[in-house]
Amino acid sequence: MSKSAWKKVLGGAFVTAGLVAAGAFTAGAQEVQGGTLYGNMNTVSQDMMNRAESDGNNFLHTNGNYDQTRYYPARQINVNNVKNLRPAWIFQTEIVESLETTPIVVNGIMYITTSFNHVYALNARTGAQIWQYKHKMGPITTYCCGPNNRGVAAYGDKVFMGTLDAKLVALDAKTGKVVWEQQIADPELGYSETMAPTAVNGKILIGTNGGEYGIRGFVKAYNAEDGKLLWTFHTTAENSVGVWAEKDATGRNMLRDIAAEKAALKKLGDPYKTLGGGVWQNPAYDAETNRIFFVAGNPSPDLDGSIRPGDNLYTNSLISVDLDTGKYACHFQYIAHDVWDLDAVSPPILVDVADKNGKMVPGVLHGGKTGHVYIHNRDDCSLIRFSEAMVPQEDMWVLPTKDGARMLPGANGGVEWSPMTVDEGLGLVYAINLHQPMTYHVESSPYPEGKLWLGGAFKVIPTEEQWGNVTAVDYNTGKIRWQVKTQQPMIGGIMATAGGLVFTGEGSGMFKAYDSETGSVLWSFQAGAGVNAPPASYTVDGKQYIVVGAGGNVQLNYKRGNNIIAFALPD
Repeated sequence: MSKSAWKKVLGGAFVTAGLVAAGAFTAGAQEVQGGTLYGNMNTVSQDMMNRAESDGNNFLHTNGNYDQTRYYPARQINVNNVKNLRPAWIFQTEIVESLETTPIVVNGIMYITTSFNHVYALNARTGAQIWQYKHKMGPITTYCCGPNNRGVAAYGDKVFMGTLDAKLVALDAKTGKVVWEQQIADPELGYSETMAPTAVNGKILIGTNGGEYGIRGFVKAYNAEDGKLLWTFHTTAENSVGVWAEKDATGRNMLRDIAAEKAALKKLGDPYKTLGGGVWQNPAYDAETNRIFFVAGNPSPDLDGSIRPGDNLYTNSLISVDLDTGKYACHFQYIAHDVWDLDAVSPPILVDVADKNGKMVPGVLHGGKTGHVYIHNRDDCSLIRFSEAMVPQEDMWVLPTKDGARMLPGANGGVEWSPMTVDEGLGLVYAINLHQPMTYHVESSPYPEGKLWLGGAFKVIPTEEQWGNVTAVDYNTGKIRWQVKTQQPMIGGIMATAGGLVFTGEGSGMFKAYDSETGSVLWSFQAGAGVNAPPASYTVDGKQYIVVGAGGNVQLNYKRGNNIIAFALPD
């Protein structure tokens, strides 16, 4: 595409198929606070990425900024006028299947992904399609929980996507043409990619799925220019035994048979090569220490601990490593030797927190499938406090049995993979939760080489009520400030804004705005399919938009769709 044609795209004059409804808007009379546009460039500089938390025009990171607060600094849409919010445009993708993408917006251009690894570039003001990329999948794909993709990373003049056949693809941001492609791992062994990559200081960071297939988890760093592998950090340590921890992060006994595990270790050896520990979501980046923070998921096989003795380091842990080398810095394990699939999945958030003496220190927040928000000291990953339980907890930690043992929460969480959001002015972190009672069944089986390896099953109890909630937690005390119950278990993501709002969607198709201080529902919209994707916000020509995908969810079988919907205030 020529430079002049590209300028027309930015101006909204380039329209192709795929647009359902479009609105062209002039700048609103109301000032957009925090609306500085860093660089005013078609390429994404490192400076733009660093300043994203105060950029009221773009949405440059999957979770808003390197701290992953998902806090958008503009307030044109606020508690006083959100009731007037309406669809500005709707774009329909080619794929009618679960939609978990976070839209990335760069100077008026939006990048979205779909299940099965399609990428679209759209005019963010009108929703008009600019280009589409369809990944040519290899002969083998092995993935858990749906053919999802959670979005791209934009960096320099490229956008980057992980694929179901375990590749990392770099596309030209203007044309959608492939610049380079790297095979991250072997899909025949159970590796796949659904997470959005993270771009920082010339590196593209990506983890791996596959904790249900006996993979060995990792985070890898690639050179953004040519795709060269720079380093690998494995989330299952070669000495994965640990300290034989008897209690979880909250101090409750996990009922482990340590003697039996030690006997199994002598017989079987260390299981680290097939121990799981997938990394499902983006790392946070701390520029002051040049460290990244991420969480690793469940050990493999999920429910059968008899053939993976020890604490299974570093599964179910918060982990920090050096950005330049991948060298280990610290970790904290939430559940050692997990046999309930209560893995750490939701992306960590960096924010200053009160320590146990009330002193403000650099902290890390993580929302667990246990239903707790965990608050850590960033320096050494140590736990400062954990929140009140946001969902019911019963009979923790009952061990799985052949016939099934009931324990709450069920394997879906809790917070699940859904990103949380923070309003630092209020000292609150917001989470969406699932309550889905299950029974845990164990059935031992040997490593199946790339096939599903749960070591049993977790089963929903059809006679018991399922529901969700939106919860605001004071991260300096761990106390729940407010909570709103929802009819369906919640999965997808949440975003706070300077307008005093938090936005999130439900499996029923409802997309809602809540008052961030009180939890009052101020606005809602029926999207026609499950709103199970994290929302984003951006500003073009002085007009603020809220955007979200409505395509449902495989994991909870919410109604499928193919809509990207942008909302704005009327002129």
